[in-house]
Amino acid sequence: MVSAPSSPLKPSTPAAEFPPPPPPDVSDLTIEDDQPVDSIYSEKLQRLLTNALYASFQPRAKDSGEPIPFLATANVGLFYALKLPPLVPDVMLSLEVAPPASFERKEDRTYFVWEMGKPPDVVIEIVSNREGEELGRKLRDYARAGVAYYGVYDPLRQLRELQGSPLVLFQRRGGELVPFDSTWLEEIGLGLTLWQGSFEGVNTEWLRWCDREGQVLPTGEEKAALEQQRAERERQRAERLLELLRSHGIAPPEE
Repeated sequence: MVSAPSSPLKPSTPAAEFPPPPPPDVSDLTIEDDQPVDSIYSEKLQRLLTNALYASFQPRAKDSGEPIPFLATANVGLFYALKLPPLVPDVMLSLEVAPPASFERKEDRTYFVWEMGKPPDVVIEIVSNREGEELGRKLRDYARAGVAYYGVYDPLRQLRELQGSPLVLFQRRGGELVPFDSTWLEEIGLGLTLWQGSFEGVNTEWLRWCDREGQVLPTGEEKAALEQQRAERERQRAERLLELLRSHGIAPPEE
């Protein structure tokens, strides 16, 4: 017969009460190497994509409808494992991640997955040559990093694997990124579309974010121009109405 213990056993401490492990030491990591972007076009496209998000995108929680924060970056390092080199997406979007209040800490000047609490939701790579491995090594690396959606935009149609198509999207399934046959990212509430127009004085094809109806998300400058056009239409409408009233002797004559 097993004898009872002389004193009651204390229950083990629940796992939730154990303190979290200390964050890894990143003091020796190189997060900024001053390498230039691929081209002027690539730099402009990166800015176009991030500008439009901050000007016109407001994600909301599905359960409450409350606004949620997001972080959109261009050409910023993505560290997903301490002992592996960072990935550097051309454009990166992460929902429910707030931009840091300041950039004094090294941890706040780049994207450490363990600091942000999650991998990015969307990563976009812009093809500048045939050596970028966007459909090879980078595809596998972003899958390992846990990215939810991965887009490859080939403006010069250089990748033979795309057979002349400028845009291909992948969605995370299990631990892999597999081809995705839609340009609407339901979980993000955003779409991607090709747009022919002028941005910063350059008229060409651009990759743009869009809504479910395919309307592009305007940049801050485009929103200001649209508001100016709206105000001008309202002014002209008011002038026409005033002239009509004057012609009927209802409004006072023009001084």
